[in-house]
Amino acid sequence: MTHHKLIDVTARIAARSHDSRAAYLERMARAAGDGPKRAHLSCSNQAHAYAVMGADKATLTADHAPNLGIVTAYNDMLSAHKPYEVYPDQIRAAAHSVGATAQVAGGVPAMCDGVTQGQPGMELSLFSRDVIALAAGVGLSHNTFDAAVFLGVCDKIVPGLVIAAATFGHIPSIFLPAGPMTSGISNNEKAKTRQQFAAGEITREKLMAAEMAAYHGPGTCTFYGTANSNQMLMEFMGLHLPGAAFVTPDTPLRDALTGAAVKRVLDITALGDQFTPTSAILDEKAFVNGIVGLMATGGSTNLVLHLPAMARAAGIILDLEDFEAISRITPLMARVYPNGLADVNHFHAAGGIGYMIGELLDAGLLHPDTHTVAGVGLHHYAREPRLVDGEITWVDGARKSQNDKILRPASEPFQAGGGLRQLQGNLGRAVMKISAVKPDRQVVKAPARVFDHQDDVKTAFQAGEFTGDTVIVVRFQGPRAIGMPELHALTPTLAVLQDRGLKIALVTDGRMSGASGKVPAAIHVCPEAADGGPLARLRDGDMLCVDAVAGTLDVLESDFETRTPVTLDLTDSHQGLGRELFEVFRQNVGHAADGAAVIL
Repeated sequence: MTHHKLIDVTARIAARSHDSRAAYLERMARAAGDGPKRAHLSCSNQAHAYAVMGADKATLTADHAPNLGIVTAYNDMLSAHKPYEVYPDQIRAAAHSVGATAQVAGGVPAMCDGVTQGQPGMELSLFSRDVIALAAGVGLSHNTFDAAVFLGVCDKIVPGLVIAAATFGHIPSIFLPAGPMTSGISNNEKAKTRQQFAAGEITREKLMAAEMAAYHGPGTCTFYGTANSNQMLMEFMGLHLPGAAFVTPDTPLRDALTGAAVKRVLDITALGDQFTPTSAILDEKAFVNGIVGLMATGGSTNLVLHLPAMARAAGIILDLEDFEAISRITPLMARVYPNGLADVNHFHAAGGIGYMIGELLDAGLLHPDTHTVAGVGLHHYAREPRLVDGEITWVDGARKSQNDKILRPASEPFQAGGGLRQLQGNLGRAVMKISAVKPDRQVVKAPARVFDHQDDVKTAFQAGEFTGDTVIVVRFQGPRAIGMPELHALTPTLAVLQDRGLKIALVTDGRMSGASGKVPAAIHVCPEAADGGPLARLRDGDMLCVDAVAGTLDVLESDFETRTPVTLDLTDSHQGLGRELFEVFRQNVGHAADGAAVIL
């Protein structure tokens, strides 16, 4: 039986979204009602679309077999996306094997946040999500496709592609992962090396050697950051084939899953009798299931931004209170770095997503009756793929964890509640990921040090200015200010201070990485400083209380409300490396609590 609080949250979301969801579904029904789109194109339209399709031209003009549109985020700078170089040929071959056709509809940009951490390019990172959605929309607007396949893995890429899939929700979609890279040096060893370098204890050459040993081949980075949280999400929401997320690249099973996904999405077009448009999959229950998965795994805080933006594309309005309520009832079942020592390959070997979904279904903590690309019912995702005599099949997933230091049953979790808290107070609204924060560090009451740039925090650290308990405030980092960059580059510095025995917290209207860990960080503070939010009234020495237990975020100064907010000249952060191109985004972006979206 589904947990009553999960039902209540879902009902609240449905009520809040009633009008927008109804309008969305009416729009999707109208678009689907026209039937296969190629039949409505003129001869000239079709001739342009099929000019290079060779032997496929007869199939395309006959309109009897589905045509699959491929939207790819391939580039070979992202390790996770390098495998996609060969996917279009694999997809075409799989489509041909069932008498269908496939075309690359378009490519979308794909930033690597690992390259841009702490760099000016990071100020474009969040906005790239909306650019990806727009670019995918351009590709699919040619209106010659009966279904779409999306090739993307990493941070903003999957959310942007989901927004596009929802917008074109009158046709089916399926997402094809590429899988994680094989394990290199441990994430814990990598983190320790970074802290040693931040403290001046090792040379840059030793740091570089450790980094190259950690990031060493094709596939996603193996820590449980935003990229791998995305892959989890696609299974909990039913947009992957079951068990597809964490199969490593360039293996027979990975290739077989790609072919099977193509055949499956072609089975569920409007030309057959199993029509499953994306609009039917992306409903309130699917998004609630996704949030449960996020909490049960201790996933990336970035999804607290992305899920509301994705949901709005499907006419669904999520609020921070939904994340908080679901977190309270969801057991933390996994310990994967940064909230444990294991990487995603270890997690997958211990039972992985299939084990978790089976456990959560049994506990009544997931909606079991959702539509998915695998069929009706989330029970499909408690199964895992196997290759038998060269053919792919699905078998019952693990019903017992293979390593209880990594993965535990819902009845005996690592902690009773999920890994996220909403904070509210006279400094605004924020979120904190607590799955890796020790209980004695979840409340910090200390004087503020206020900074307007993350580099100034490092300078103060190197000058030895942090000698007592401190709440480090980094403001003017929000979406309207400079695009809401991740501040993950501060993590080694903050961790060193905490390891010295100081009580340290971070408060910011920016983001932290999905790899943020043991230092309490109140992030996504809204309203942001550039909008005259409360952070703009803070001064050095103000006493702050960051309390993840009570869910509060307050400044304890009697004159605080009467102060005039400071302003900051951000001109230098709006120019160079393409940042001038994004002024229209900064001017029109929504609040962080609503997903910091430019479109919708």
